[in-house]
Amino acid sequence: MRLFHTGDLHIGKRLFEYSLLEDQAAVLDRMVGLAAEHRPEVFVLSGDIYDKSIPPADAVTLFDDFLTRLSDMGICVLLVSGNHDSPERMEFGSRLLARSGVHLAGSYNGSVKRVSFRDEHGPVHIHLLPFLKPALVMSWFPDETIPTTRDAVRLALSGIELDPDARDVLVAHQFVVSGTTEPVRSDSESVFVGGSDQVDASVFDGFDYVALGHLHGPQSIGRDTVRYAGSPYKYSFSEVMHQKSVTMVDLRAKGDICLTFLPLQPDRDLREIRGPLDALVEAGQAGIKAADQASSDYIRAILTDEGPVFDAVGQLRQVYPNLMRIDFDNSRTQWDATSSGASSGDVASKSPLELFAEFYESQTGKAPDEEQERVLIDAFEQAGGGSR
Repeated sequence: MRLFHTGDLHIGKRLFEYSLLEDQAAVLDRMVGLAAEHRPEVFVLSGDIYDKSIPPADAVTLFDDFLTRLSDMGICVLLVSGNHDSPERMEFGSRLLARSGVHLAGSYNGSVKRVSFRDEHGPVHIHLLPFLKPALVMSWFPDETIPTTRDAVRLALSGIELDPDARDVLVAHQFVVSGTTEPVRSDSESVFVGGSDQVDASVFDGFDYVALGHLHGPQSIGRDTVRYAGSPYKYSFSEVMHQKSVTMVDLRAKGDICLTFLPLQPDRDLREIRGPLDALVEAGQAGIKAADQASSDYIRAILTDEGPVFDAVGQLRQVYPNLMRIDFDNSRTQWDATSSGASSGDVASKSPLELFAEFYESQTGKAPDEEQERVLIDAFEQAGGGSR
């Protein structure tokens, strides 16, 4: 039996006020094309379907079109809600949709929904566990003490009787660790401080494959078959090095699983460019000459100029029309980063003149001369404070 596994679609997301809906439509279209080519029986979506709990209408329309196309191809779709989704809204119409092969688990209701299939090797049970927090599970088990998310997930799964002769798949949306090993995170993912949201991969022992959502980088944790498929599109510049893909899972005989990663290439990528402003503009102009058009990629430009730059946004957008962000990396910003780590005691021990002299040097590259120091001393004294 063949599954496609992805998640974290975040349909409707905006990045630096840019709508990504057109880019998301393109990547969903590519996944439909891969499904037509490889013919999975089941398409698994591991939560965070939408970016907001109340998604915009055009996001809902796009997802509706995606589900309809897969259903028309005879592919069953199984999905759970993530922490960005509204469980109740995701659950709406679930019984009607199940008749068309679309099975939803939006809300946890005290038990884990199961959808069963059969192939030449026997039964395959797919269990759907929406995003859980201790309070959600506690309402169904009032006599239990559930201090952590790990306890909540373990309790929710305790009601599942795994058949040793069947192949069991779990679809979940949680932050999973393996002992002291944590997965790689990106800037766009929210994780609780202190680890109360962590679920150890050992909780999933007994499941043949665990289709995880929540983290955007494709990776396994604990064992190869406990896997984050990752998001199908890049949602922060911390993801620029990610190779986005769909995980194709071939469930053969019990214990025989083959994973294949089908790459997803976007129309517009997220890229970082670095260097002096003039050099970046020149490189962009050369790219236009070579391709006969400006790059449509979303760009973060990191300028390394030591001196002042003028109209960096205007110059860069002539050759990179989808410039999203400009940052600086030079001796001045490096000094700022170093000085920001100084203790309050270090600052308190310095005079106003010393502090201003350090600031002046960080901005100009040289210390104030004697005449400038005299002007500063006069200014501090006139303001009613000492300079020493």
